[in-house]
Amino acid sequence: MSAGAVPLIGFGSVRHARLRPARNDFRYPTYFLLLPMRAMQQAQSPAARSPLACNRAAALSFHDRDHGDGRGPEAGGALAWLDELLQREGITDATGEVWLHCYPRVFGFTFKPVSFWYCHRAADDEGGALRAIVAEVNNTFGERHCYLLDNPRFGAELSARKVFHVSPFLNVEGQYRFRFLRAWQRGVERTVARVDYDDALGPVLQTSVSGTLEPVSPASIRKALWRYPAMTLGVVLHIHLQAARLWLKRVHFFRKPALPEHFLTR
Repeated sequence: MSAGAVPLIGFGSVRHARLRPARNDFRYPTYFLLLPMRAMQQAQSPAARSPLACNRAAALSFHDRDHGDGRGPEAGGALAWLDELLQREGITDATGEVWLHCYPRVFGFTFKPVSFWYCHRAADDEGGALRAIVAEVNNTFGERHCYLLDNPRFGAELSARKVFHVSPFLNVEGQYRFRFLRAWQRGVERTVARVDYDDALGPVLQTSVSGTLEPVSPASIRKALWRYPAMTLGVVLHIHLQAARLWLKRVHFFRKPALPEHFLTR
């Protein structure tokens, strides 16, 4: 899977639907990166020759330090962090390509509410099937937590107990339900990452980010910057705008609890 893999950019939308106690729906256009992390580390691979700026200043760029434990490329970067995390959890067969779904830095600024690491087996092991997915969650307090989903399948629902504070309008309880898709439809590759949240009474929040994929190129970078010149700043503004709407609707406000004892929830 790594040999011909190249960095991709997805153009699509983010959707949120708050079901109760007050209804609050929104959808806005976005773009995101889907990066073959192993291929990008191989000096002679097509991915390594991509026009995407990595670990250097540019209008649109990717930086290893924005993920994991913040290590830079001189220490193996975010991929080395991920491999160590999987090894500690006894996952030793995710040696195929690792695709990272994340937001880029735009003019040096980024905020990544959630990034998804799709970890595959080697191509000669079950055809390079998915072995694990790591959901890397950041909140607006500068804190980070990871959820490890073991033995996933595209299209199948997975779940994890919620332990990390994200929104002051949602308590730290209940569970997340995840569903991921990546497929070709009518000659276009498309990806969907859906994360829903349930409490003891049932569904509360439904979210997704989806888009059609194309190789990162000078043209696709220009399209992203012309269409959404302040995209990552807009992510933060949308978060605070929706928080204000929930506050005006008198949705209960929860104080931020202490961080969970462990950085990873499996």
